[in-house]
Amino acid sequence: MYHARPIRSLLVMALALVGPAALSAHAGTHISAVGLRRSTAVRVCPQPSDQSHTACLAMMRTDVKPVPSLPQGRNPAGLGPSDIRSAYNLFGRHGEGRTVAITVAFHDPHLESDLAVYRRRFSLPPCTKANGCLRVVNQRGGTVLPSAVDPVWSFEESIDVDTVSAACSDCHILVVENDSALFSDQIAGIDQAVALGTKFINSSWFVPETSIERDFDFHFSGHPGVAFTFASGDTGGVPVYRSVSPYVTSVGGTTLSRANNRRGWAETAWSGTGCGCSRYEPKPPFQHDTICPAKRTTVDVSAVADPATGLAVYDSVPINSGASGWFIAGGTSVSSPLLAAMYALAGNPAPGTYPNSYPYARPQAFNDIITGHAGPYSAGPGYDAPTGIGTPDGVDGLRPGS
Repeated sequence: MYHARPIRSLLVMALALVGPAALSAHAGTHISAVGLRRSTAVRVCPQPSDQSHTACLAMMRTDVKPVPSLPQGRNPAGLGPSDIRSAYNLFGRHGEGRTVAITVAFHDPHLESDLAVYRRRFSLPPCTKANGCLRVVNQRGGTVLPSAVDPVWSFEESIDVDTVSAACSDCHILVVENDSALFSDQIAGIDQAVALGTKFINSSWFVPETSIERDFDFHFSGHPGVAFTFASGDTGGVPVYRSVSPYVTSVGGTTLSRANNRRGWAETAWSGTGCGCSRYEPKPPFQHDTICPAKRTTVDVSAVADPATGLAVYDSVPINSGASGWFIAGGTSVSSPLLAAMYALAGNPAPGTYPNSYPYARPQAFNDIITGHAGPYSAGPGYDAPTGIGTPDGVDGLRPGS
């Protein structure tokens, strides 16, 4: 059955949980880059009430109304696959034979048909269960999928598969639909993606940091050779778990806009990005910044996440009192699956290594983002908390170092 949650109700719930000041970066007005018009966006999932419940990180533009369908030859508003390939120098790479796993709560009954609409609109090859490109399992690896349908998580699922498609058109996609948004079920879904042999695993959900979080890091530390990409949060300079684990790639967000320069694009740190010093996680050996002398600093790398410069996404599960169709989506729910797909384009990780260390060995393979801020942290030359090493310029920086 559907668990309908109108966006207005979600906003009230979120305000009650975190307070207006904490939510202002997520449900307010955004002026994200010079020359961009004023835009508004809302965070779809409410904040988790405690560490046992997870929240997705999807955001949607509210000043651009969803479009149920489009006439032939007209593309939706928002960035598309050609924009992503151009901005991050991904031309000539398609990811044949590699699988990106998405783990998410609940069931999306329209996943395959919605993905087909997205890929047809942008002339991408079909990705279906029949041709072996798309596989959907439950958290135990079976084909009996969860009965519960939650529109906000269906929106998250659409963001994830559309975003992977945008960056890696020939990648196969494994979707693990978990029984619920409980932390225990979400972790079980990640374990299942590993058990099925996937080397690239993305999750766009989080819980607040807690003093016992390191007890769960073995789910990642026990699997070197697997690239885990986890969204850093849309928390405006506050780090979150799992992104702070020293064994995963913490993916932050940027504002991406076209520019009259050699690259053709400009990026700044997105003010909504979760980042900063973990309260509990130790600093991994490949990090040498002085931002957090003894603790893990997030983020590692970044990509577009600002809803003001968000991606076109198609989702037909009704949300916001019946709205469906083409949306503009943002949040680190966009940047994180983008990086998972880019890791897949780069090739399988080296056995026995942790792929979140790779960018630190090749900083020259990234666009250094030097402007913008998130909470108390500012972007600047070299490594910084809001954008990490930077955004990929091709995929060489996501391969093992020499």
